Amino acid sequence: MTPTEPEWQRADPPLTTPWTDRVDPAAVLPEYPRPQLRRSEWLSLNGIWEYAGWPASPAAPRPVGYSERILVPFAPESALSGIGRRDEVLWYRRLFEVPKSWSGRRVLLHFGAVDQKAEVRVNNQTVVTHEGGYTSFSADITDALRASGPQEITVRAEDRTDIEPYPIGKQRNAPGGICYTPTSGIWQTVWVEPVPNERISSIEVTSDLSGVSVFPQVTGGAQTELIVSPPNGDEAVRIRGTAGSRLRANLPEPHPWSPDDPFLYDITVRLLDAHGDVLDEVASYCGLRTVEIVPDVDGRPRIAVNGRMTFLHGPLDQGYWPDGGYTAPTDEALRFDLEKTKELGFNLVRKHVKVEPARWYFWADRLGLAVWQDMPSLVVSFAGPPGHAPDPLPEGQQRFEAELREMVAQLSNVPSIVAWVPFNEGWGEFDTARIAALVKELDPTRLVIANSGVNCCFSRTDTGAGDIYDDHTYVGPGEPHEGDHRALVDGEYGGLGLVLEDSIWPGPPNAYEMATDSAHLTRRYAEVSERLERLVSDLGLSGAIYTQTTDVENEVNGLLTYDRRVQKLDFADAANHNRAVIARGSHPEVKTAAELAGEASDSR
Repeated sequence: MTPTEPEWQRADPPLTTPWTDRVDPAAVLPEYPRPQLRRSEWLSLNGIWEYAGWPASPAAPRPVGYSERILVPFAPESALSGIGRRDEVLWYRRLFEVPKSWSGRRVLLHFGAVDQKAEVRVNNQTVVTHEGGYTSFSADITDALRASGPQEITVRAEDRTDIEPYPIGKQRNAPGGICYTPTSGIWQTVWVEPVPNERISSIEVTSDLSGVSVFPQVTGGAQTELIVSPPNGDEAVRIRGTAGSRLRANLPEPHPWSPDDPFLYDITVRLLDAHGDVLDEVASYCGLRTVEIVPDVDGRPRIAVNGRMTFLHGPLDQGYWPDGGYTAPTDEALRFDLEKTKELGFNLVRKHVKVEPARWYFWADRLGLAVWQDMPSLVVSFAGPPGHAPDPLPEGQQRFEAELREMVAQLSNVPSIVAWVPFNEGWGEFDTARIAALVKELDPTRLVIANSGVNCCFSRTDTGAGDIYDDHTYVGPGEPHEGDHRALVDGEYGGLGLVLEDSIWPGPPNAYEMATDSAHLTRRYAEVSERLERLVSDLGLSGAIYTQTTDVENEVNGLLTYDRRVQKLDFADAANHNRAVIARGSHPEVKTAAELAGEASDSR
């Protein structure tokens, strides 16, 4: 870079996090981005890219050349990107060199996510286009590569956020209230890897309480081999089958995965030639886990994990960062929210109208948190009357359904995901029963919450679809009484707020109920939790989601501040209440929060 060229410089966010200053432009999110299909060789393309961006309006001025520098994979709206503004047409460019050791192999280019439309060129040849801001995509770029020297990648992205009919979750061009700053363009890791001509393209992993089935998608080869090992590395099972066939490994003394015991097996899959020589090898992992609806002793439908009635309790998790937007500044930061969720005694997290990078699910699997995974919502106007949201445009319905299919396929191997949530509070809702049935057809191994918050907001008539009836009541908790085949949950409740002046986002703070200080918030959390505990027994509730993990922009109802620097209430006290609620709905023996606090004190 010559002295006359622009340099990257981080913008100043309204709030920093403990990780803001730890972002190294030379090693941005350097961890392997795809934990469930790992190869030994790869090259991250995160870092400083050339950039040009402008509004979609034809009257807006256009920059000349790539006049700015952006830190990928942070969206231009974020401070960590170095841009700090919203653009609708985004151009990225960077050069890289293919390692000489990759000679003779195919080279794949991967994008974790680009919002909303992307066209990718390598050396001025279009190699892939993609629509939808939440799912990954790849391209074999081998034939577009030059024989040697620098290779040029350019990405043209277009993102008009809530103007076009794409799934967008809570992104809005005019953020405020319960909606937030949008994310445009590249917002997950970009990377390349070498693969052999005959290779494993993907693996489908399903499990039960006795073993695991792996279905490798392959190109070429004669046989596939599956090796399953516990964490100590000792081989438990090794089996072979013809290339492209499903491999089933029944495990001796199988060890299930659960939030209380997040035991994961290591998996190695190999593609072999006719002589048994290895053509390709990938590493992965799995957890043995089942989830279903079972009757309790009173005949009420309840959620069971691994055949055991389990109350699922956790926070609503939006996945926003004041410095990185949709993108956590570091892998440590990504893990932090989940670690705090465990510290609070929860066993579940609801990922709210967002799809996270693969490493977030890796940490949920490792730490032991069940996940309810939402599909990002189509846009809805919050200005209209409740229950009267218009039908999404046909184009939006098609895009929603296409990306829903991609999301389920992309995350189907994640053991911690126990339920899919296609709709939330009627936002962009359409064909509810059909969509719920589609999700169940795509993945019959998990539960389906057809519409979280079916009782409120823009939700249409309850169709009775799915496995769970989900009530939203603030402050609540709600008292659902639906008496059909579905388990009952309080899919959102709480929303207790506290304003801490050193950790607030510009704009008017909001919550469903405000506390005066941390002690007041702790008392109110205890009161709401004790009421929830009674309802678990009285109504036979199977789960509850508290709003929410952290403050998000103008919402101040988090258990942590938006900058993750302050715990807003007494975590130990809250954890005792959370564990008491889980125990009430999971075990024959019932213990109060006070009894659990005494046990915790005795153990110390």
